[in-house]
Amino acid sequence: MTTGVRRRMGVEERRQQLIGVALELFSHRSPDEVSIDEIAAAAGISRPLVYHYFPGKQSLYEAALRRAADELAGRFLEPPHGPLGARLLRVMGRFFDFVDEHGPGFAALMRGGPAVGSSTTNAMIDEVRQAAYEQILAHLEIERPSARMELVVRSWVSLAESTALLWLDGRRVPRGELELQLVHDFAALTAVSAAYDAETADILVRMLADEPADGPFGDLVGRLVELAPRVPAQRLR
Repeated sequence: MTTGVRRRMGVEERRQQLIGVALELFSHRSPDEVSIDEIAAAAGISRPLVYHYFPGKQSLYEAALRRAADELAGRFLEPPHGPLGARLLRVMGRFFDFVDEHGPGFAALMRGGPAVGSSTTNAMIDEVRQAAYEQILAHLEIERPSARMELVVRSWVSLAESTALLWLDGRRVPRGELELQLVHDFAALTAVSAAYDAETADILVRMLADEPADGPFGDLVGRLVELAPRVPAQRLR
């Protein structure tokens, strides 16, 4: 007969385990509602041992937030091949996968959770937004965006964030529809800006040049064409 011997973890291995346990708990409930005792129990260790690795719940929360932020930023990575509309749609699919998997944790990440106002937390949130912004510029093959194009991309990143937060509150709109709508929103924001700026207009033309009729941008055009007959002609003059 053999007896099970619990393997003793190294310091970094234990820290990573606690971060993973905390992130899992934060994914289902607000960090405010999760206690150190629960984290210790889920990790199979004592409460004092948690404090051996982290000075307090705040530091553990920030470490879990760091991992979540890195994972979320990674969801915006996409090979720069194929029509832009399809690429953005895949990005939105992965983005909402994260939101779906980490509901309360995502809300805490973007709203600051128990660390509202913390410079560390705010910096991590800004890093996620900046990573998303830079990835979109890479897809557009823009190194130095004009002021209007920067406004378009940053506005869209903020829109995706706020849309996801609102969706979590009841999930009243089908997720797939929101993912497609956000891709449409990007095209719409670019089109409006293009009406005021020649450089953005060139980008819009390039965006649409390789877009198939059955792609997300083509779908938006089709929907708008269907709406046109419902608008009285005199209002379009």
